[in-house]
Amino acid sequence: CLVYAGTGLLQEVVYLVSQGADPDEIGLMNIDEQLPVLEYPQPGLDIIKELTSPRLIKSHLPYRFLPSDLHNGNSKVIYMARNPKDLVVSYYQFHRSLRTMSYRGTFQEFCRRFMNDKLGYGSWFEHVQEFWEHHMDANVLFLKYEDMHKDLATMVEQLVRFLGVSYDKAQLETMVEHCHQLIDQCCNAEALPVGRGRVGLWKDIFTVSMNEKFDLVYKQKMGKCDLTFDFYL
Repeated sequence: CLVYAGTGLLQEVVYLVSQGADPDEIGLMNIDEQLPVLEYPQPGLDIIKELTSPRLIKSHLPYRFLPSDLHNGNSKVIYMARNPKDLVVSYYQFHRSLRTMSYRGTFQEFCRRFMNDKLGYGSWFEHVQEFWEHHMDANVLFLKYEDMHKDLATMVEQLVRFLGVSYDKAQLETMVEHCHQLIDQCCNAEALPVGRGRVGLWKDIFTVSMNEKFDLVYKQKMGKCDLTFDFYL
């Protein structure tokens, strides 16, 4: 079950690692059919239940709303958190790219809604802290988006161990290279507005006053949490 920020990229990396696939293979398929979204009406829960185990399923739901199998340890959860400044920029660009219900407000207004927990799926601050509380659970792998760019080899090794797949040293090196290729394709794709997958997006759009306000809200809502993010990669 893949949750929240960076899910589009993570789902492809997880599919690569779990299936021993390569980036060209993913480019020829509809990856969303391979990883259906739990809460979407299509394809629906009945079809998801019929998928052959081990199933790969994506979700954006808060931890408390996930199926009980995930709470009691019978299924595995891979959670990806992204530094919230980059996340809100990417989220804004995503909303503006929608063909229906496209967001037409300013980034300042959108960021204010984010800080006040007024966007879809509720509060990001509660969402990420709720999963962080379970990051030591045996069936939870808590990842950070920035680490995928900073130390991809280590992340691939974590996924290999967590998913229980087997690679020798040469196969692992090839898989890391495949994942590098995939990430380069995703983050540099012309179809993505302003390189939405890039690390450090926020520095191009946040004003000094917006950054100060965001830091204040972040400290208020995350002050008691020991989860940290690298904002300056």
